[in-house]
Amino acid sequence: MNSLPRFGTYNGYVAKDDFLNALGTMLGPKGLTRDADALAPWLTDWRGRYHGAALAMAMPSTTEEVAATVRLCAEHRVPIVPQGGNTSMVGGAVPDATGSALILSLRRTNRVRRLDPDAGAAVVEAGVILSDLHDAARARGVRFPLSLGAKGSATIGGLCSTNAGGTQVLRFGTMRSLVLGLEAILPDGSVLDSLAPLKKDNRGPDLKQLLIGAEGTLGVITAATLQLVPEPEETATAWIGMDSPQSALALLRRLERAGFAVESFESVPADSLRLVLRHIPGTRPPLDSAPPWNALVEVTGARGLRDQVEAALADALDQGLASDGVLAGNQAQAAAFWRIRDSISEAERASGPAVQHDISVPVSAMPDFMLSAAAEVERAFPGTSASAFGHLGDGNVHFHVRAPAGADPGRWLGEQGKAVSAFVYDHVVAVGGSISAEHGIGQMKLDTFARLTDPARLNALRALKAAFDPLGIMNPGKLVPSLASDATAP
Repeated sequence: MNSLPRFGTYNGYVAKDDFLNALGTMLGPKGLTRDADALAPWLTDWRGRYHGAALAMAMPSTTEEVAATVRLCAEHRVPIVPQGGNTSMVGGAVPDATGSALILSLRRTNRVRRLDPDAGAAVVEAGVILSDLHDAARARGVRFPLSLGAKGSATIGGLCSTNAGGTQVLRFGTMRSLVLGLEAILPDGSVLDSLAPLKKDNRGPDLKQLLIGAEGTLGVITAATLQLVPEPEETATAWIGMDSPQSALALLRRLERAGFAVESFESVPADSLRLVLRHIPGTRPPLDSAPPWNALVEVTGARGLRDQVEAALADALDQGLASDGVLAGNQAQAAAFWRIRDSISEAERASGPAVQHDISVPVSAMPDFMLSAAAEVERAFPGTSASAFGHLGDGNVHFHVRAPAGADPGRWLGEQGKAVSAFVYDHVVAVGGSISAEHGIGQMKLDTFARLTDPARLNALRALKAAFDPLGIMNPGKLVPSLASDATAP
């Protein structure tokens, strides 16, 4: 047996120097780095929860270079961790601690290849930052209707790979609904070209949909054809106070029945608002009153929309669905409302230790769940405070549980955090919900996924993984639980 170092638990052995020399020759000095300082920011997630090591970081700039890199990795059995903006909430883009993996950064594949307002489509490479796509589309009089808090760093490839959601899912759907075509490198280095935006294509299962949401475990997305929509003539943004999430959902249904194009309907409980006002400089309360619940509502339409929305909200006040409200008078005021919503997680981090849960349940069950689950958590774990905020309209909220006042962060998270999360996820599954609405599984939720997922789903995922990636080199340790996880999951 040869004495070359083995990297991880992958089949075969890797001649490290031969591999890196070949990769460096192929990609050039701008396309590969082993420098510790250059690697450091990409070896941990943005929350600082996961830390790993890497053999090197490859930075190809074309689809052909990505394909050649993957082929070389397959030949040498080197595991690959695809990475975009590294904004994963579940450690999905962080390599493990063995140092055997190659980080495959897609940030240099950053061209908008084509943007066609008439066709309502743009062909965009994986490394394009979401906010840059927004700017490019807006300059042509159209828009890409997906947005989220990390839009300044999240990249298109990562958004496709995680089936990102965001604040406009209510009207336009998740990333899965907005991808018209896809280009990807499969684990053997072959190029899957499905960029053509065909409305009808009956050549068997839709392979691009298997790659969307697969978190880089089945291949590397290099480009996507994305749906664009016209810029609205007018946008109305309102902050509404109410007494319960049930009233909030009733208000949403009333607006929808009235024919309004509601793009966003975000719930914000009073305790989340107080944290933002306390920890985020420059924020101020939108209302003079202090209602127990709030909704941030955004509606788009033709000229005269604001007057119609104002009348509808006045009617909601008369009917008791809302207790207070204000319609943004200009873009700056609307942006101030959105800053509050987008700053909730930041404010909670500043306030002390907490465990966060990105969950979904059927929309009709969400208001009752938000109240009952919070009460049950606080009863089971005395001193904690629990609340849910976010995308009420599409059944996805971020359910956060904050530690008791004065708790030691490390000790509380280590001793109580996992138990709290298990308690929350058990309740979510009991009402037919999902433990991951938009953030993915990554490495954070692997054990929980194995414990709470039916065997048929797990077996299907493992079969797909084995079929696409028989060498097991694509983003190992993410999304797909090993068989051992089933036996050891808490």
